[in-house]
Amino acid sequence: MYRKILMRMRMRMMNATRKVVVGWAKEYKRYLSTTTTNQILLSPPLVSVDLPEIWGSTSTLYHHHPSQSPVSHAKIINGKSIAEEITSRVASNVKRMKESIGKVPGLAVILVGQRRDSLTYVRNKIKACEEAGIKSVVAEFPDSCAEEDIMTSLSKFNEDPSVHGILVQLPLPEHLDEEKILNLVSLEKDVDGFHPINMGNLSMRGREPLFVPCTPKGCLELLLRSGVEIVGKKAVVIGRSNIVGLPIALLLQRHHATVTIVHACTKNPERITCEADIVVTAAGVPSLIRSSWLKPGAVVIDVGTCPVEDPSAEYGYRLVGDVCYEEALSIASAVTPVPGGVGPMTIAMLLCNTLDSAKWLYGFT
Repeated sequence: MYRKILMRMRMRMMNATRKVVVGWAKEYKRYLSTTTTNQILLSPPLVSVDLPEIWGSTSTLYHHHPSQSPVSHAKIINGKSIAEEITSRVASNVKRMKESIGKVPGLAVILVGQRRDSLTYVRNKIKACEEAGIKSVVAEFPDSCAEEDIMTSLSKFNEDPSVHGILVQLPLPEHLDEEKILNLVSLEKDVDGFHPINMGNLSMRGREPLFVPCTPKGCLELLLRSGVEIVGKKAVVIGRSNIVGLPIALLLQRHHATVTIVHACTKNPERITCEADIVVTAAGVPSLIRSSWLKPGAVVIDVGTCPVEDPSAEYGYRLVGDVCYEEALSIASAVTPVPGGVGPMTIAMLLCNTLDSAKWLYGFT
């Protein structure tokens, strides 16, 4: 009897959640049809690029191009300059919102511990918010904090109408339940795009997530702004994390690439990767990708950011990516540098998502 009561309660909760999500989805689609926010980015709503799955002897989507010869020097995709342009447009929108309705977007950040990389990332995000006119607040906790303290802070941000985006800086200390904490973030404030419903909608044709995770969204924007053809192309994603690998694979698939994921257990990863037209790598292994991994003329998006010791550097270390950069320049057609490639775009996409959330909440176009 007790089990039956529990099952009925769970079903009621699931049905209630489903109704709320459906309501949000309808409102968001209505917002997408009227908003001018997408003028900031080239990335269109995902439902607008969905195509019917029609098979035939001759595909109308894919046109074969002969293999490209090795290039003398790859185009460097300058993520920093692109991110600055996007941030400037976000700032213009924020200014217009403030002048029109007296409101500005607000971002709340949960930071646990003193990890050097996390501190740097959060500092850069707060600085970018200031430049764009977005209000920001950081809730800091020690490594040894109790899970309940974080949950309490998240609940307050969920209820705060001046907060439109909530970001939990990952990774969290091992004693904390990351899944439980991330699931508490309100769906409409999940500007990191990690809520299971957002991830689920990203994976399904005909569905539109409220937010696409920032780093994958930034990678796609770099590809689009660089004029890279995605439809029908072979794409290899190296790494399968929930933060980058999985969502960028889903995003490329929604844009009709043929996607393969390579990970630590993949056999012959070099052979698989060297067939790719587009390589997105997020393994976190310094200089893992050598020239032998790359097809001549491939486009390489390097998400990896690894500190390596360098006594000559200002702080005793420098940042390198997954890709052996100098080797990639001699064989790829385009490549992102580290730093100055994907990193600034991640922050720019966070600003865009936070602006979108505020616009949606206020019905501002």
